Amino acid sequence: MTKIVKADISHLPEIANLFDAYRQFYEQKPDIELATRYIKARIDNNESVIYLAQDASGKGIGFTQLYPTFCSVAAQNVWVLYDLFVAHHARRQGVAEQLLTKARKLGVETKSAWLKLETGVMNKPGQALYEKQGWERDTEFHTYFLDLET
Repeated sequence: MTKIVKADISHLPEIANLFDAYRQFYEQKPDIELATRYIKARIDNNESVIYLAQDASGKGIGFTQLYPTFCSVAAQNVWVLYDLFVAHHARRQGVAEQLLTKARKLGVETKSAWLKLETGVMNKPGQALYEKQGWERDTEFHTYFLDLET
């Protein structure tokens, strides 16, 4: 049975390992130190909400991270679901669905206008899951990106 908990600093090693695997999925080099620093800063500064999926033994098998922001047009709070990852061995067991349900509940409880997420164009399994859960692909707006590293 999977349990979903709101992560705190006591979950840092599990979340960091999952976050490092998530970054590798998106073709980043393994870097557990970077992953640990990044997640620790989000928790310490209360800058995101992280939900951890745990298996029956309490081991972390997935997570989602949401960032609070605002919609000026709606004049309401919104959440960006930026990260969603399930360990390979735990996929196809409903873990991602449970994490998405928890994220939706957070949005409702905080009286937010909506949740938003972006995913890789090649992430067909993720896209199918999101659409199955009622997420709609945006056809109204284009997303632009300005690289500040150059």
